[in-house]
Amino acid sequence: MGRSSTRLPSFCLNRMSPGVRVRSPPPEPKPPPSPESGQLHHRGNAKQPGDGAEEEALLGRRIMIVVDSSPESKTALRWALSHSVQSNDSIILVDVVRPPKHGEQSGKERDPKIYELLHSMRSVCHARKPEVQVELSLVEATERGPAIVEEARKQDASLLIMGQKKRSLTWRLVMMWAGRKLGGSVADYCVQNATCMAMAVRRKSRRGGGGYLITTKRHKDFWLLA
Repeated sequence: MGRSSTRLPSFCLNRMSPGVRVRSPPPEPKPPPSPESGQLHHRGNAKQPGDGAEEEALLGRRIMIVVDSSPESKTALRWALSHSVQSNDSIILVDVVRPPKHGEQSGKERDPKIYELLHSMRSVCHARKPEVQVELSLVEATERGPAIVEEARKQDASLLIMGQKKRSLTWRLVMMWAGRKLGGSVADYCVQNATCMAMAVRRKSRRGGGGYLITTKRHKDFWLLA
């Protein structure tokens, strides 16, 4: 005697009435992590996305400017004061000098006049931006590039600005011929290796007109009319 099977009527969700909505059950709340699980976070210390930018805009940035006796350095300082530094920012002026020879005293103790350049540059900053706080830093190092990058990291700089010299055609041809055998300038090294945003600035024309050429990690000789 054969068994009779009863076929259930099939139906499709597409045939349901459009007025009927199927809602998924609400997700069950997850239990809070225990200290033993290693997933406990202190919400007071955690930064939400965008907190860094908002805090920087409120408290101001720390802008580090490399200074020396060259005209390119003075150009970079003037450009920074005119186009980058805001009233709530802080400026760190950094000068890199050679370390003393073996057996000599530190240059900071041997020659107090070594600070004259930093003090004169600070006077320029106070004249242009009297409301901005200016800090001075004198670094003794043989290699300027790595010393500047490390000082920017220690100072927690948000922006690094320095002057850049215009290379002659002969120098460019030598660089093209040597390939990677010769290193670039100090400004090139800082732009490529700084942990913060780094900018190398120079005048497009020696006569003081024609705007500025800005070099960053993403842009090479970006022309800025100012």
